[in-house]
Order: sequence, then C-alpha cells, then structure tokens
Amino acid sequence: MGAKSWRPKVSSQDGPIYLAIADVIAADIASGELASGARLPTQRRLAEDLGIDFTTVSRAYAEAQARGLIEGRVGQGTFVKARRMAASRVQPSGLVDMSMNLPPRFHNSSLTHSMWDAVRDLEDQGLDLLMRYQEPGGIIDDRMIATSWLSRRLRNVTPDRVLVTAGAQGAIHAVLSVLTEPGDLVCAEHLTYPGFRSVASHLRLKIAPLEMDEYGLRPEAFELVCQKMTPKALYCMPTLHNPTTRTMPLDRRRKLIELARAYDVPVIEDDAYGALVPKAPAPLGALAPDIVYHVASLSKCLSPALRIAYVAVPDGRTLRVANAIRASASIVSPLTSATASRWIETGLADRVRDEIMRETAARLQVFNATLPSNADTSPGCFHVWLRVSEPWTRGELVSRLRSIGVGVVASDAFAVTEAPEAIRIGLGAPATVEELKRSLSVLSDLLSQQPAVSTIVV
Repeated sequence: MGAKSWRPKVSSQDGPIYLAIADVIAADIASGELASGARLPTQRRLAEDLGIDFTTVSRAYAEAQARGLIEGRVGQGTFVKARRMAASRVQPSGLVDMSMNLPPRFHNSSLTHSMWDAVRDLEDQGLDLLMRYQEPGGIIDDRMIATSWLSRRLRNVTPDRVLVTAGAQGAIHAVLSVLTEPGDLVCAEHLTYPGFRSVASHLRLKIAPLEMDEYGLRPEAFELVCQKMTPKALYCMPTLHNPTTRTMPLDRRRKLIELARAYDVPVIEDDAYGALVPKAPAPLGALAPDIVYHVASLSKCLSPALRIAYVAVPDGRTLRVANAIRASASIVSPLTSATASRWIETGLADRVRDEIMRETAARLQVFNATLPSNADTSPGCFHVWLRVSEPWTRGELVSRLRSIGVGVVASDAFAVTEAPEAIRIGLGAPATVEELKRSLSVLSDLLSQQPAVSTIVV
C-alpha cells in the first residue's frame, strides 16, 4: 500500500494522537498492510486527511522513525524502512540448519515492539551508561534485579552473592579459573555442554566423565571418582540437560549434594533452562548454597543476544570470582546488562519467557508427530536427542543431511568419552513452524531409507 491509499484510523481515546499514529504504523507493518519500502503520505497530506495539525503528524513520524519503523529520504519522502531478513540460516531448498540450539522465535509483534522500546528507553539513564566503565560483576542496581530473578529458584539469595557475567561461558570460565589450576581434574556428565569442554581445554584441565541414565548423572559414578581421585570441581546440568533433555529428580540431587559435601567438591550448576520449567525440582544452588556456584544464563529463556548470565556464588567467594571476571572479560557490557534489568523489572522478561515456552510446546508437538519414538524430549526443552539406529550411523546421517541443507549435531560434540549413536536437533532455529515441518519431514523420510539408497556420490 502506498501514499495515496494509506490512512491510519486513530482516535483521541487512544491517548496522544502522535503516539497512536506511530502505533498504527507499527501494527500495519507487522500485519503486512504497509510493505517494506512503501511510501507514506507527506506530513501535510496526512494532516489534512486526518483533520489534525501538521506538528502532530511531524511528531508521529519522528516517533516512528525513532522506533526504527520508517526513514526519510531527502527529496523523496518518507518510506517504510526495509527490513533485513532474519538470519534463520534457511537453505535455497527451504530447509534449515538446526545445529544451533536457539530459543524459538515467537510471532507477537506487540511484544517484539515492547522489547525494542525497552532498549530505547535506556536513554533515560544518560550518558554515563555509554561513556563509563562499570565494576566487574555488575553494578549494584543490576545485581539487585538479578537477585530478584534468581530468587524465584534460589530462596534467600542476596545481592552480595550475585554477579553478572558475559553469558554462561563467561561464568564457567571465571568460576573454573578460581577453583582449579592447570592439570587439575574436574567431573562432568559423560555427555556435556561443548562450551564447558572448550573452557576446560583452554584452562588445561582433565575431565572425568560420569555415567548417566534416564534420570541424568548417576551419583554413584561421582562417588567412585571421588574415592579414586581428587576432583577439584563438579560441573553438571541437572535440569533439561544438554544434549539429552533429562532432568534429575530431587532425591538424586540431594544425594549428589551429600557426596559433594562429603568429599569437599564444589559444584558448578549450569541452570540455563531452569526458568523454562515451572515445576522443576529445586536447583542444587538452593539445596547447598555453601558449595554450589549456580549459573543462570538468560540466553535460552530470554535472548541469546543479551549474553548475560547471573551467578550465585557461595558466601565469601564473590570477590574472587569478580576478580576472575576482571582478568578475562574486564566488564559485562553495560548496555546489555541494563537491557536485561529493564526487561525484568518491567515484567517484560516474564512475557518473553512465556512466549518462548508456548512456541516451544508447539514445536515439540510437530516433532512428536513427525519423527520416530526413539528420541528424548521434555516439556519446555527446544532441543531433542535422537538415537540413531541401524542401518544408519550418526556420521552418515549428519553428512547426508548436511548435503541437502539440514544441519544437526552429532554426539561427538558432547562426548567426553566414547560417543553414542545419536544426534541433537535444535527445534528453535527455524524461523517458523512451517520451516521446521519441512526439515523434520526430510529427516523422517531419510531415516526410512537405506543409507546406500539415499547417497548421491557418483
């Protein structure tokens, strides 16, 4: 729709007219009523059409431009700003790389605008936010808001125990550098987060793999290592484990803590997905705040772009971890930390998390209707763990999928010891449920064939 026909329907009952016009522009762009690149009426023409003064329209266009919705071109007029295509890694065939474990994108234009509006509202914090360094571990205001977020899972946590870090990766690096020296042994599930493996390798640590079963890490395996060796730390992911999706029951968590105390082994709990499970068992950090370093990233439950994680450390350890943050990353980006705080304090974070959970449920439903039953899934989890059975092997399957534009991750990326025949599939990478359906249908069809039949090697 172009300048001659577009006319917003606004009323003084909608609040200030200039804001109402900007809101209609946003809504019409989201609905497709105003296409990317469409030319808007001149300010004078729109003022005449609506029977309002020129200044009001001018303020409306200025507001829409500040929101990133429109742009003025000298000598040409005002146009809907061209939108960059979302980077969903869609192949020419319409298939999608599902190797990245991303929270699914929801389709709530009002909420999306609110997320961006909250970023623009940070202007009220003045130039200090842009032109000053902050202390490692975050300023007290951000740490207090982080505490309010963590307190939903950790009772009695206080701001003096909470630090803000550059994502879970930054938190794991800081904590491990405090707890270990090169050559030390740390324990982890035999399938574990590749980011932890990367940090352990960088710090020149040895990893003792611990067996898992359908309920996650087996405490008996941890005890056996403690009896024979002297591990300096235990890293684990008790809730919605990556990659297996398993959640450790409460009795097993208590047993694990009992053993960690008995053998004096501090625990690093990666709780990246805990906020996505309303009735998850109590985190290890709640059961044993004196020995657990609880890492709660916002990347999975809110936004990967924030690169923020909140860490609750045992009493008396805050300064040491803050110094480790200083040595590695200096500070967390004040802009992203302030954005996370604004989302949380306004309730926007809860709305975003709820939308992610709703979209995750829809995508799990699609997966369960498309793929065979030999997969581990869990409510709230937007990755799945698919066991590969004969005649396929994980290597053949990953290679064949890659050749036709579908990306998944083989178990080798997670394995501390021998890798099982399995792959991880990220359901959040496709931009839409339709894209997900197409890619899963290709995977399902491929699994129904013999490897030799599906090959294209000549």
